[in-house]
Amino acid sequence: MAAYSAVISLLQTLEQRTPELMIRDQTLESIHATAHYFHDVLENIRRFDHEKIKTLEEKIRVAASGAEDVVELKISQGSNWTFENLIQVAEKMNTTKQQVMDIVSHDVHQILELSVDSLISTPSTSYPILSDSDQLGLEDDLKIIIKRLTGPPSDIDIVTITGMGGIGKTTLAKKAYDHLTIRYHFDVFAWLTISQEFRCRNVLLEALHCILGKPDSFDSYPYDENELADLVQKQLKGRRYLVVVDDIWSSDVWDSIRGIFPNYNNGSRILLTTRENEVAMYANSCSPHEMSLLSAENGWKLLCDKVFGPNNDHPPELEEIGKEIVEKCQGLPLTISVIAGHLSKVVRTLESWKDVARTLSKIIASHPDKCLAVLGLSYHHLPSRLKPCFLSMSSFPEDFRFETQILIQLWIAEGFIRTCENGKSLEEVAIYYLEDLISRNLLQARKRRFNGEIKTCGIHDLLREFCLTEAEMTKHMHVERTHPTLPTQKHNVRRFSFQTEYYSVDDCYKLLPPVSRSIYLFSKLNLPIVPSTESHLSSPIYRHDPIIHELFSHFNLLRVLSMNNKGVPFESFPLVITELFHLRYLQVHFEGDIPESISELQNLQTLISSGTFPFDMTLPMKIWMMKNLRYIRLDRPTYLPSPGTQSLVTGMPNLQEFSGHFTDEVFSGIPNLKRLIFHLPNNKRSYRCWQLDISRLTKLESFKYYGTFLTAYRVKRFYFPASLRRLSLTQCNEFFETNISSTVVMLPNLEELKLKQCGDMLKTWRLSDEDKFKSLKLLLLSGSSLKHWEATSDNFPNLKRLVLKNCYRLQEIPADFGEIGTLESIELHNCSTTADDSAREIVQEQEEMGNYFLKVYIHKSRRK
Repeated sequence: MAAYSAVISLLQTLEQRTPELMIRDQTLESIHATAHYFHDVLENIRRFDHEKIKTLEEKIRVAASGAEDVVELKISQGSNWTFENLIQVAEKMNTTKQQVMDIVSHDVHQILELSVDSLISTPSTSYPILSDSDQLGLEDDLKIIIKRLTGPPSDIDIVTITGMGGIGKTTLAKKAYDHLTIRYHFDVFAWLTISQEFRCRNVLLEALHCILGKPDSFDSYPYDENELADLVQKQLKGRRYLVVVDDIWSSDVWDSIRGIFPNYNNGSRILLTTRENEVAMYANSCSPHEMSLLSAENGWKLLCDKVFGPNNDHPPELEEIGKEIVEKCQGLPLTISVIAGHLSKVVRTLESWKDVARTLSKIIASHPDKCLAVLGLSYHHLPSRLKPCFLSMSSFPEDFRFETQILIQLWIAEGFIRTCENGKSLEEVAIYYLEDLISRNLLQARKRRFNGEIKTCGIHDLLREFCLTEAEMTKHMHVERTHPTLPTQKHNVRRFSFQTEYYSVDDCYKLLPPVSRSIYLFSKLNLPIVPSTESHLSSPIYRHDPIIHELFSHFNLLRVLSMNNKGVPFESFPLVITELFHLRYLQVHFEGDIPESISELQNLQTLISSGTFPFDMTLPMKIWMMKNLRYIRLDRPTYLPSPGTQSLVTGMPNLQEFSGHFTDEVFSGIPNLKRLIFHLPNNKRSYRCWQLDISRLTKLESFKYYGTFLTAYRVKRFYFPASLRRLSLTQCNEFFETNISSTVVMLPNLEELKLKQCGDMLKTWRLSDEDKFKSLKLLLLSGSSLKHWEATSDNFPNLKRLVLKNCYRLQEIPADFGEIGTLESIELHNCSTTADDSAREIVQEQEEMGNYFLKVYIHKSRRK
C-alpha cells in the first residue's frame, strides 16, 4: 500500500540519513516518533473495517510523503540545515496523528476486548467462484483426492488443496465431497466455510447443522463454545467422518478448530482448501495437493462449453481466435468463465471475437465482482510489509519475467525492505518476502534452481490487472499503458511507469511532479535517433539533446531510474544523471565509458547497463568512493581498476554482485562479494598463461566465468574460495583438461557445477577413488568433445541431477551412476544414441530393482 511504503521510506530517510541530527533536534525526533506510530497502526490495519482503512491510509500517506519531501530537500542542501520548515511539518504530522487516533481508538478498544479464540479476522469469501460446469480437467486431481481420503492411514488425516484464487479448489473439494465413493465410505459429513469474521461458535453451529440436518436446532440456546464442542464430538463419536474446511487463511484459525474433531482411529478425514501454502503445510507437513492451471486443450473445452453448450458446435472460423483468447487467460478457470460469459453475449463473428482478444484486460476489469474482487481477497489478507512488494509488479509490462536478484535490488532501493530481521541481510529479507508472496499464490516462480532457489518469477495476467487497479487506487504508482490524455494537474503519486510503445519526453513535465521518486521507462523516447558513430555498431542511438538535461534535472529527489529504451542506447552516459543525489537504482543503456562524476551518486546501490558491446569498458577510479553500491551488472567486458591508495577511497563493502574483470589488488575493497560474473577482456591485455586466484573472496557463493576463443588469453588455473556453492565455467579448455579434478573436487560446499564448451581436446575424463564431489547436486556438461567418462557413484555421492548437452562424442554415461541413491533425473540434449541408450539402461536396471524414483529425459538424439 502507498501509505505503508511512504511511512517506511520516511523512517529509512530519518534513521539512515539524519541519525546525528535527530539526537540534536527535537523536531526531527518528533517526526520520527509519529512515523513510528503510523507504522504500528498500518501493521495492524486489517483489524479495522474497509472504509476506515481507506481513510487512514490516505491521511497517513499524505502526511508521511510531505514530511519526507521536506527532509530530503534539506539533505540535498548539505550542511546548510535549518529547522524552521520542519516545525511546520511536525505540526502537520501531529495533527494527522490525532485524527488517526480518533479513528482507531474505538476499534482498538473493541479488538482488545476480544480474545483470539472468539475473533480472528480472515478475509474469506462467500463468492460462488466456479460452478461444477465451469471446471474441466479435474479428473486426475479428483482421483488423487479420493485416494487420499479413502486410503491409509487409519489415524485421522488432514488432506490439503492449495492454489491461487479462481483456480477451482472449492470445486474440486465439492466434487470429492459429493462423489459416490466418498458418500459410501464415510458415515457423516460436514462442510464448513470460514467466514470473514471467524467465530468459533459459528463454526460449531455450522458443523451441528450439517451433522444433524436441523438448521436452527441450537441457535437460540445459550450454549457456550465448550458445550457446543462437546455436542459435536458426541455426534461424531464412533463414526467415520469427513469435514471440509473451505478457504482457510490463517494458522491461528486452524489451531482454534483442529481440536474440535477427535481422532477415533477409524479413517476419518479433514479436507482443507487454502490459497496459502504455509497454512497447508502447517495443517499437515506432507506435501499439499497443488492445483495446476488448465492446459490449452481443457481451457478451449471450457470456453466452448460455456459459449456453445455441451455439444461444442462452434463455427470453424472462430477456433483459431478462440484458442488465442484462451491462451491469454493463462489457464485460470475463473478468467475463462468470465470471458466466455462475455462472448456468449456478442455476435459470433470473427471480427467480434478479435475485438474481445484485443480488449481482454478491459473486459476483465469491467467485471470486478467476478474477477478482481476474488483475487483481491488474497491481497487484502497480506501483512502490510508485503503489499508494496506486490504492488511493485505494476511497474513492469505484461508477461515481463523478473530476475530475482534484480527484483530484490529494486525493492531495497524503493525502501520496501526497511530493516534486517534476525541478523539477516537486506537481500535475505527480500528473498523471504518473495517466497512468502509465491507461497500465497500471488506471484509465480517461473524458474527455480535445483535446490529450490528462485531464478525468475512472474505474475498471472489477471493478478497483474488487479495489481494495476490497486496501485492506481491507492496512489502507489501511476502506469501509462496508452498514450496519455494530459491531465489538468500533475498526478499526486511518487512512482511512474511508462509502458507505451512511444512516449514524448515533453509530457513528463506535465505528468510527473518534481517530488517523483521512481521512473520506469519501457517506451521509446521522442529524441533524435542517429546511426552510431562507432564502426562496430550498425544500430541507431539516441543523440544527446538539451531536453534530456532539462528532464532529469527536474526530478531532484529521484531514487529509481530504470530506462530500457526499447534497445536504443544513448550515445554516451547522460551526465545529468550524476546530479541526482538521491538516486539508489540506475538502469541505463549507453555507449562509451562511465564518467568520473558517477561518484557524485553517493546513495547509489544498483548500477545496471543493458546491452552487449564488443569492446571493453573501464570503470572510473572514483567508483571506489561509492560505499553504498550493492549490485553492478554491466553486460560487456568491464575492467575494475585497483583502488590504489587515494585518501578518499572507502571501498565497496556492501557490494554483493559484480560482472567484469580485475586484478587481485581489488579484493580488499570488495570483501563481502557473493556473486561474481567474470568476463575475460576482448582487447590485448596481457593475460597469457594467466591464473585467476579468487580464494580471498571468502564470502563468494556463485562464480560464472566466460573465457575467449583466443587461445593466447585463456586462464590456465583457478583458485577458488571454500565458500563457493555454484560454479559455471565457459571456454576454459586448459583448466578442464589439467586441473578440474584437483581444484574443483576440493570445494566442500559446491552444489552446482556447469562446464560449457570446455575440454575440446580432452577425450577421457577419468576420476580416481579419491575424487569425491561431496556436496555436488547438479552437474551439467555442455559442448564437450569428451568421448570416455570413467567414474563411479562414489565420485558423486549426493548428485540429484545430471544434464548433458551437445556431448555428441560421449559414448556412454558411467553405468554405476544408477547406484547414486540421491539421483533424480538424467537429461540428454543432442547427445549420441549410444549415450541415450546407456541412460535408458541405467533407469531400466533401477526399475527392475524396484526403484522408480530415477527419471530420464532425452531430447533430439544425434546419430553417430
